[in-house]
Parts: sequence; structure tokens; C-alpha cells
Amino acid sequence: MRHLKTGRKFGRTSAHRKALFRNMVTALIGRERIRTTLAKAKELRGKVEKTITLGKKGTLHARRHALKLVADKDSLKKIFGPLAERYANRPGGYTRVIKLGHRLGDDAPMAFIELVDREGGSPVKQPDKGKKKVGVTAKKAAVEEKEKKPKKDAKESIAKTTGKKSDGEKKKVAQTKKKMVDKKEKSVKKDKKPDEDSTTKKS
Repeated sequence: MRHLKTGRKFGRTSAHRKALFRNMVTALIGRERIRTTLAKAKELRGKVEKTITLGKKGTLHARRHALKLVADKDSLKKIFGPLAERYANRPGGYTRVIKLGHRLGDDAPMAFIELVDREGGSPVKQPDKGKKKVGVTAKKAAVEEKEKKPKKDAKESIAKTTGKKSDGEKKKVAQTKKKMVDKKEKSVKKDKKPDEDSTTKKS
């Protein structure tokens, strides 16, 4: 029978374990998201949630209890201020654990542990059970691509459909034709000059 054997030991003494979780609780409340091993994240979850519940009580007695698990006065103020207001209507479940895979060195399973509805984090929307994820994402991608493309002027679209050129295009074509004619005239003049010189010499 394993009575009174709850909690992971992590191969540490009780004092080391206490210091470890005190630092981790403080870091999680300050940053609202930390990366650690999966076992530590699961063990940390209960300690953080109890501390936030103490913050929601707001009494002096609760504040003194919270000081056992929080090493920083700024974090303590955050628990009894913004976090208490944020989770006032939520009856628990203030954290979530997101698995990340295994660490390269020792193959330990890693995870993010973060506060729910944290600052700077987008709220996670769960997809409907009936619909497929792939179809929805493909539709969204197609809509975004259409929005990114610049809309063409109505005149250009009309010109393409009718086959007629706009005024600007006509001007460009006329200018290029003039340049071509000028170049031909210059080349003809250059060719004529040496012939005229030779005729004057003969006479």
C-alpha cells in the first residue's frame, strides 16, 4: 500500500525539491509560459493552481500561505491583482500542459506549461467535431491569397474583355513607333553622307 506517497521525488532531497518548485512557480507566474520536462510540468500544475486560488481569496492569511510558494514580491502582487481578476469567474484549471516531444541529449519528454488566457497568447479555438480540419484550412488559405492579390482597375479588366487598348497603352505604343522611325531616319542620313562627299570630290 502506498499511503502518503503522493508526488514525484525527482531524485532530490525535500529541501531541493521545495526550492525547485518555488523557483518554477515564480517563473511561471512572471512569464506565464515556461518550457520544462513533462514530469515537472505535471507536478508544477497543482502547486500553481493552488497559489492562484489563494490569490482569488485575497485575504492576509491567503497572502501568507502564497508566500511559501512564491519567491518574488512582484509575482505575489500579480497573483493577488491581475491574475485574481482574470480568473475570477473560472473555477479552476488555470494552466495547460502542451507536449513538445523529446529532448535531444537525454530523450526526456519536454512540455510547455502556460497560464490559460495568458497575455500575448491567442485563445485556442477547438474545431467542430463534424467538420474536417483540412477542408477548413484550405478554404481559409484560398481566401487569404485572394485578399493579398491587389485588385485591378475596372478599366483594365474592361479592356481585356473587349480587346481594346486604353488611352495610356495607345500613347506608349505611339511613342515607341516614333522612336523607331527616328532611329531609321538617322541611320539613312549617315549612309547618305559618305556618298555625297565622294560626288563632290569627283566634280
